[in-house]
Amino acid sequence: MKTEALSIAARAAYLLRDNSTGKITKAAPALYPHQWSWDAAFNAIGLASIDLPRARLELDSLFAGQWRNGLLPHIVFDPSADGYWPGPAQWACAAHCEEAPSAPATSGLIDPPVHAIAVDRILALAERAGGAEAELTEAWAARIYPKLLAWHRFLARDRADKETGLMTLFHGWESGMDNSPRWDTPYAGVEVGPGLPRYQRKDKAHVADAAQRPTDREYDRYLWLVEEAKRASYHASLLRQTGSFQVGDVLFTAIFARASDLLASLAVRLDKADDAAELKDYAAQARAAVFCHVDEESGLAADVDLRTGKWLRTETIAGFAPLIAGGMPLTLRHRLTDLLTGPRWAVHVPVLGRLQPGLLLAGPGVAGLHLAADLGPVQVGGPAGGGHAADRVARAARRRDVRRVLPPGDRRAARLAAPELDRRRRTRLAT
Repeated sequence: MKTEALSIAARAAYLLRDNSTGKITKAAPALYPHQWSWDAAFNAIGLASIDLPRARLELDSLFAGQWRNGLLPHIVFDPSADGYWPGPAQWACAAHCEEAPSAPATSGLIDPPVHAIAVDRILALAERAGGAEAELTEAWAARIYPKLLAWHRFLARDRADKETGLMTLFHGWESGMDNSPRWDTPYAGVEVGPGLPRYQRKDKAHVADAAQRPTDREYDRYLWLVEEAKRASYHASLLRQTGSFQVGDVLFTAIFARASDLLASLAVRLDKADDAAELKDYAAQARAAVFCHVDEESGLAADVDLRTGKWLRTETIAGFAPLIAGGMPLTLRHRLTDLLTGPRWAVHVPVLGRLQPGLLLAGPGVAGLHLAADLGPVQVGGPAGGGHAADRVARAARRRDVRRVLPPGDRRAARLAAPELDRRRRTRLAT
């Protein structure tokens, strides 16, 4: 087991190196040749284990694209790369919104706020390393803190829905799980207007089977939502009036809760007591919003279509959002960990749309287990407890890694039933 784990880590390190420009890590060199926001945070965590300066640079490069109002865009474009569509000319953020920087070019959407979590992990690894790197990382954390605070304030101010308390998405891409079945229902309600510019898709050229990519009709909807955002000058207040996709995302909200807790801890470390109190309040409100949207029958958290008020009960890994938010009642925590580590989910985990394109060594199902294992158990040392549950989630994730990386023909792989796929080749939940 230890040898296999080291092999996986080595492969991951080589992939990070191969996808690096020296300043950013490309999400996937051909299909996604730029820097994606939450990918960058996860990449920085991985890089910190082998190269602390490069990990710090990854996040510094991302935050170079932060908008004046605190928005952290989901794409920061590499000016030396092309071939990705929609590119900077299609987003035209600086032309439509006075808050956007003129350079670097960015998108006008966002990704889940895992960045404070990444900074916390980087600090922990630097402290373990000690010496000059620990001091340099401590000083770096103090410099990036105001940018993280501005990002969290933007989310609390512009994206928290007043009715549900959940963080509002105006596009499925903002979830980081682009093609997840979570969004099938709200996407179905998007009517493409006559003003959609003509376009030629480039993404299909980078896959062996075009069926792995969204259909043209789906892509029309995705790009129409970009047009809606541009027409609203990328302002959330206007999109709440005009946007045809508005969803309260429980997983995004849970991540915001956890990240706000960790950012509050950094604020205390920097002697910023007022900021810490503000951030703890953000965390408490977000956590409460997640718990208020747990479906009693399934035990899973549910997103909300904010245009209709209906709960979206499609069962995916996002339903385990309370494990990440932390602070949940003991009975709920036990119910969720039993479900996640049991045969219904630990073998057939519904697919996440995109966590790190090109970098998921163990397949998309394992990404779900790792999302809970990597982001949730950080919370268990706090007042909520739950260390045993966290260990179970982590062990389940490790077991699935080993099974998925077994060589072809290995008899142990035969014990793992093949997942059932829907028409989009997304893993269905086993019944």
